[in-house]
Amino acid sequence: MQQVKNRCDWCQGSELYQDYHDNEWGIPVYDDQTLFEFLLLEGAQAGLSWITILKKRENYRLAFDNFDPHKMANYSEQKHQELLQNPGIIRNKLKVHAFSKNAKAYLKIIEQYGSFNEYIWQFVDGKPIKNKWKSMSEVPATSTESEIMSKTLKKAGFTFVGPTICYAFMQATGMVNDHLTSCFCYKKCKKPTNS
Repeated sequence: MQQVKNRCDWCQGSELYQDYHDNEWGIPVYDDQTLFEFLLLEGAQAGLSWITILKKRENYRLAFDNFDPHKMANYSEQKHQELLQNPGIIRNKLKVHAFSKNAKAYLKIIEQYGSFNEYIWQFVDGKPIKNKWKSMSEVPATSTESEIMSKTLKKAGFTFVGPTICYAFMQATGMVNDHLTSCFCYKKCKKPTNS
């Protein structure tokens, strides 16, 4: 008989959600390109559920040149209009334009810091924050770190990076381990990782 794995409550009821929870969420990410993609997709999620974005993730990759910041920073108004006709993504004018704006800000960060990884992980002193939540009701929507990250990113020219979006980004990329202590992924994400 197969043993049932204990998971965080939020991913129940969807195979796609469970797969994302088991193999991505909370695992520390140090790759510039992946961090950039997560930051954009968390921004696209604003006002929606993450599953909505997860279902469209491949469409986003196709629509936005695999999140190539150099291409995205140079999108023309015609390209933005094409994107707004694309049924595979969230067709919100502000969000679509934000992707290009954020690509420009991201490239400036790379120029200044050498890598986005170095820049973004500074908000948690280079190592994941390990929480010990027992129930979903304990998990916060923001933190002091996400508020500082939000202010700093906005100052650097990013948009759709409020404290809640930044906290969701931190959870997704393993900057904070918010798996419940009863979840089988908690220990997996608690192990020290090499950057």
